[in-house]
Amino acid sequence: MAGLYFEEFSVGQSVKTAGRTIGEDAIFSFAGLSGDYNQIHTDAVFASKTQFGQRVAHGLLGMSIAVGLIMQTGLLEGTVLAFREINEWKFVKPFFIGDTVHALLSISEIKALPRIGAGALIASVEVFNQKDEVCQRGKLNLLVLSKPK
Repeated sequence: MAGLYFEEFSVGQSVKTAGRTIGEDAIFSFAGLSGDYNQIHTDAVFASKTQFGQRVAHGLLGMSIAVGLIMQTGLLEGTVLAFREINEWKFVKPFFIGDTVHALLSISEIKALPRIGAGALIASVEVFNQKDEVCQRGKLNLLVLSKPK
């Protein structure tokens, strides 16, 4: 396993992910997967007449991309057992087609759960665009495997 075990995490530890550019294809794939074909996401003419002036990526698409980027760091590869909760998630600014997204994950709390051979991590997450503006933020509650004895 490449990921870290629960005991290898500490409060204050953080990791910045690589970036990913949101393409029109991602928006339409997400619309198809979720069934959310709201015109603000899928209709360029409609969206051009809104306060945004263009199509907006689904908020949950941005969050999903951020989680995927976090997983790509390898930090949790093979050791994360579950995403238990998403808390206090805020959609601060929209993502647009062509925006490049990256995330910063910071461990804010840890709690050993020896009975189940794991521990809970509370991680604060900020999701940025290419201008380093925070577009989303929230907390993930993760269940991570303990080191084998």
